[in-house]
Amino acid sequence: MSNWLLVVYRDWLVHIVHRLKLELLKQRYLHIDETHVQVLKEPGRKNTSDSYMWVYCSIRDAVNPIRYFEYQPGRSGKYPEAFLREYEGYIHTDAYSGYNAVSGVKRCLCYTHLRRAFVDALPPDQKKKERLIREKPLLEAFWSWAEKSAIGELPKSKLSKAFHYALNNREGFWNYLEDGNCSISNSLAENCIRPFVIGRKNWLFSGSPKGAEASAGIYTLVETAKANGLAPMKYIKYILSDMPGSAFLEHPEYLDDHLPWNPLVKEFCR
Repeated sequence: MSNWLLVVYRDWLVHIVHRLKLELLKQRYLHIDETHVQVLKEPGRKNTSDSYMWVYCSIRDAVNPIRYFEYQPGRSGKYPEAFLREYEGYIHTDAYSGYNAVSGVKRCLCYTHLRRAFVDALPPDQKKKERLIREKPLLEAFWSWAEKSAIGELPKSKLSKAFHYALNNREGFWNYLEDGNCSISNSLAENCIRPFVIGRKNWLFSGSPKGAEASAGIYTLVETAKANGLAPMKYIKYILSDMPGSAFLEHPEYLDDHLPWNPLVKEFCR
């Protein structure tokens, strides 16, 4: 295949990926996570430096589920801030302070992360605790207990760190109660980024920033196809075979014909 044709195919996929991003940002509820990735030949940086792959996901019950991957050279809050500029809605995240840079949103923090901090501090025989049956009353009791119990703990102990994590982020842990569409956990984003994490163990690094960006685009298409019940390879082949006859550059709305929830796409790509 000629280099020219490869460039054309790449550009077609880039247009679809960008269209998915625009659709994702219309949704009111998102899950976000990030994981490190080694990228070679980044200007001004050592090859051993950590870069990051970010993932932005629709909620579980979204009509048009999307899994959007974005490569960035760092973990600074400026990256989600730029991605979510002018976005208004709820975002599910861990308690990483970088997300504080995002304005105009309501953060719902992940109780899985909160629970993990306390489980790590508990002996094995205390880990079989009764699960929540009625959330709000038990949460109120939890925060009251945390406030009182944190006072007597040694500052550098694991349990003290767990209390610190909980009490410093209390507002974010309450926010999911405001809207029934919000989740108690950010496990969805962690599950979405897991295929990338597993793949990274095999291919180890990206050869360049452009390679990392291409990887993000392919993961976006593959994981979004899977979220919509499509066969990823069929979906990518469909895009590459059908888009040459589409005047989407003059009429961007034609890209809608290639989104994974389009009835024809579903018919051919399941």
